[in-house]
This record gives sequence, structure tokens and C-alpha cells, in this order.
Amino acid sequence: MKFMETNNIALFKGKEIRRIIYNNEWWFSVVDVVAALTDSANANDYWYKMKIRVKDEDGFELSTICRWLKLQAPDGKMRETDCANTEGIFRIIQSIPSPKAEPFKRWLAKVGYERVKEIEDPELGTRRTRMLYKLKGYPDSWIELRMRGIDVRENLTNEWQKRGAREQKDYEILTAEIAKATFDLTPSQHKKIKGLKRENLRDHMDSLELIFNMLGEASTAEIHRTENSRGLPKLKNDAKSGGDIAGGARKKLENRLGRSIVSRKNYLKQSERKKRLSR
Repeated sequence: MKFMETNNIALFKGKEIRRIIYNNEWWFSVVDVVAALTDSANANDYWYKMKIRVKDEDGFELSTICRWLKLQAPDGKMRETDCANTEGIFRIIQSIPSPKAEPFKRWLAKVGYERVKEIEDPELGTRRTRMLYKLKGYPDSWIELRMRGIDVRENLTNEWQKRGAREQKDYEILTAEIAKATFDLTPSQHKKIKGLKRENLRDHMDSLELIFNMLGEASTAEIHRTENSRGLPKLKNDAKSGGDIAGGARKKLENRLGRSIVSRKNYLKQSERKKRLSR
């Protein structure tokens, strides 16, 4: 079983669909799919009533084709959410009377097909990720750093998995340790400075933030391997040590530049920023 955190937001006609890779396939947030297809004011309530209706009409429990997986909620926290794989979402869509269903089915089939091809050839996934960043307007120099950061992160999480980190909470604890030592901030505090909520923090770091983030994570992974670390307490200690290395380098540069490396800049579109401020 393996989770990946890259590209965890998909878009269907401007609607965000949260997703996660679980057992090597995409699983999608059911309430996000409901919101995209129904324009319901309360997608959670629609989903709750829909499960009751389908059980009464068809005798089928939609919950049996779902799993609770942790996705990032609007408040930035990781929360367990009803998710379904491609096959399950197709079944759920059958019970949603919506003219948007057919285009969504085609979109979903395309996403599923792309995932299968990426398993066969991982370079396809890398190229797709690079292209998505380019379409969003990120500069090439930033994209190169971000892609390198994804490799570093995946290498680190592989080490954690081999060395005793099992639960999503373990990964969150270890990530926070590196972040606190690197930036003197937890990831949630860092996101608050940038005015982010559910967005991926790394996608909104500037180049220097990405570099120091990579240094903390790469240092941690190397310490794990060198010391053959095992168990969460030792991994946590290593995470702080790796972050300290990056944090020390950051402070030296800050002293030389006379300014903080942590930036308020993010890559939200101007229209999205205005909408957020108007809420």
C-alpha cells in the first residue's frame, strides 16, 4: 500500500476534485464529484441523502464501494473523506441525475487511462506533471526545482516506509519536524503566512524556499541511510537533525541578505486571490 501526494487536485470544468493514489490507482473525493455534477449548495448533505435514497430504491449501499482516505480539507487539515476509485465513481454517477454526467464520465475514463499508462511508464507521469505546472504559468526554472523536490520527497517517504513509519499521521509528524527546524515554522503556519488554505504549500514556495526545503528532506534521508535508523522516535530525531542543517544554512543566508527567506508570495491567480479576500 502506498500513498503519493503529488497532483492531488484535479480539475473538471473549473471544479476541484481532490484525489489520492491508493494501491496504485486514483481514488476521488465523492463530495467533490457531487459538487461538480449537481452544483448543490451543500454537497455533504446531498451525498448523505443520496445514500439513503439509493438504499431505499435499489437496496444498494453506496458506502460499500467507498473508503475513508485522508484528504486535505478547506481548513488545510487532513481529514478522512469518502473516496471511490474510477469504477466506484461510475456507479455513484449513475445515481446522480445530471446533464454533466456524460462529460464527467469521459473525463474520468481519460484520467484512469492516463494513470494506467503512467504505471507502465513513470516518465509519462513526470512529463504530465511538468506540463501541468507550465500550463499554470510557472517559470521553467521553478518547475525544474519543483520536479527535483518531488523526487527528493518521494525518496524520503520511501525511507520512512521502510524504517517504520506506517500511518499518515507519522508522515505528518516527521514532515512537521523537518519544517520547524528548516523554517522555524510548521507547515500550517507557513501556509497561513502565504494566505493558503487547502492548496499544496510546496506549489506556492518560491525558489529559495524550495531549495531549503529540499536540503532539509535530502539531509534527513541521508541521515536515515547512514545511521540505519529504525522506528518513529529515531526517525523523528533524524528529521529534526536534517531540518537543523537546512535551517542553519537558511539563517546564514538571511543574515547576509538582511531579509527573511520565508516569502508571502504564492502562485494563486489574481482572480482567485480577490475571491478569497472577498469571502
